[in-house]
Amino acid sequence: MSLTLIYKGKNVSFDMSLAKAQWLTIATVLVVATVWLIRGAVGQSGDTNHVREKLIEAQQEYSSEKEQLIHLKRQAEHQLSALTLKLGEIKGQVNRLDAFASRLAQQAEIPHEEFNFENVNVAGGPATVSAEDVLADADNLFNQMDEMLVKLDGQERKMAVLESILMNTHIEDEIFISGRPISSGWLSSYYGVRKDPFTGMPAMHKGLDFAGEEGAAVVATGSGVVTWADSRFGYGNLVEIDHGDGVVTRYGHNKELLVDVGDIVTKGQKISLMGSTGRSTGPHVHYEVLKKGKQIDPLPYVYRKAD
Repeated sequence: MSLTLIYKGKNVSFDMSLAKAQWLTIATVLVVATVWLIRGAVGQSGDTNHVREKLIEAQQEYSSEKEQLIHLKRQAEHQLSALTLKLGEIKGQVNRLDAFASRLAQQAEIPHEEFNFENVNVAGGPATVSAEDVLADADNLFNQMDEMLVKLDGQERKMAVLESILMNTHIEDEIFISGRPISSGWLSSYYGVRKDPFTGMPAMHKGLDFAGEEGAAVVATGSGVVTWADSRFGYGNLVEIDHGDGVVTRYGHNKELLVDVGDIVTKGQKISLMGSTGRSTGPHVHYEVLKKGKQIDPLPYVYRKAD
């Protein structure tokens, strides 16, 4: 059996006769070549898919790492912002204490160069910074905290010495407290366990309530130094006076405050106007007497005979 191939072109034509063994050999070669080409194409396609899978895995891993980094960055921003705000609050409190101590030193006629609370024992001092500044350089915030700690340590020592000096000044002779904290009004609630006006449950009342008309005068029951003149939780607008020797008086729920922290007040001086701020059901002054940090019954002091 033979195979004849005939080709006719435009200008060329020929015919070829192939024996059976010849055309079978050619056919086998063509089949093997075709299979090899198909396998190569499949292998190449498999390699491409494998590379693609690896690329997708890498992209997913990068995306995951990016999300984690964004989360950590947001946490750091939040924490640094909170620290910045807290540092600002502390700085404000320190400034108020410095003003208070400076006035005390002035009243006690202590040389300014010896108790100058405006100076600190370190070079420079904490400055007000924005959240953006903190985020740009976190070390700046921690440096300010270190400087603030050094300053507080120095001011604390000065305050201790100042307290010791004041114990021997005329302020000590004026700590005697007596009388009512109002110029007009009446005693409406006593010290001790009573029915809470908000919950209706028994609760300890750690002071006396003096009711009256809104705007009535609230007066100091003794001479001393104002250590608080601002809003406080539960008390509303509060005035606190340190009379020395561990004795402190408080006047709460005021409508308006007429004194500032650091002011020296005298017995009977008008310090605020009666109101109903804070946890209050009506115009009155909540009056407390503290001895070494603990509230005691003010009633004996109210009826105490003045010197």
